Amino acid sequence: MDGGRAEYLSHVSITIDSSAPAVLFPGQGSQTPGMRDFVERFSPDLLERCIELVGEDPFARVEESTRFAQPAIFCASVAAWQQIEVRPVAAAGHSLGELAALAAAGFLSVHDGLTLVVKRGRLMAEADDNGSMLALVGGEPADAQAIADTAGVTVANDNAPGQVVLSGSRDALARAQADADERGLRAMPLDVAAAFHSPAMQAAVAPFRAALEEVTLGEARFPVFSCATAAPFTDVRDELAANLARPVRWRETVLALRDAGAQSFVDVGPGKVLARLIKRITPGITGQSPRFEEPANA
Repeated sequence: MDGGRAEYLSHVSITIDSSAPAVLFPGQGSQTPGMRDFVERFSPDLLERCIELVGEDPFARVEESTRFAQPAIFCASVAAWQQIEVRPVAAAGHSLGELAALAAAGFLSVHDGLTLVVKRGRLMAEADDNGSMLALVGGEPADAQAIADTAGVTVANDNAPGQVVLSGSRDALARAQADADERGLRAMPLDVAAAFHSPAMQAAVAPFRAALEEVTLGEARFPVFSCATAAPFTDVRDELAANLARPVRWRETVLALRDAGAQSFVDVGPGKVLARLIKRITPGITGQSPRFEEPANA
């Protein structure tokens, strides 16, 4: 059995051993090989509805387009959330993960959340076909901003100390990479087919805002922090739509959760991307990712 599948199978609910936790839901790039098996086992109705809305099984094509990656990761995150026992003081999601966080808190029903994610993935895939993203490893935010300004790109993600992502056209990102090399920073092109969280996504904002009008918002059980404002959502519809073209301020969001009373963090979803970032953002504060293991007699 591959490691991804072993990590994502369970027959029991997992209790989180932490006090005052904030739960975090990941975005694109967090997929694991076993997440479809997990969703099929624990949320088969959600998997069926996902395939119906997408028009095919998105898990089979998760590496091909954001149109498939977003609903697949959302389903895996929701299925994982339903298997753990935790009473969070707050939640946040990294980009796409905001919809899973809002569903977990009760702002959205799971099925409305899935419908919105499918729409979001399609709109973002259609909004830009000439862009991509570039990760900068090392350096300070000021370095990333200087490179972005010179190359004409956007600082799209401030994920953690030493990890910033730029977004823009491929030609402009090539200039940014050359500039980074000259400054002694490591620049890694990301395998994405659009300039996410930049002005290139603006075409998706209005239709996604219209889609948000079609869902009913519920009463939240705990606050959800926006990754674009690093503060609790106040107008879910307006902020979710605007966030498509806004930079992700993940470092600031985690620090805001800590300052609001979170004493630990739980990465709910496929992979351990956010749990690893916690170690860099808040040294000394726990960032954990539940493990879902197959029973011994399976």
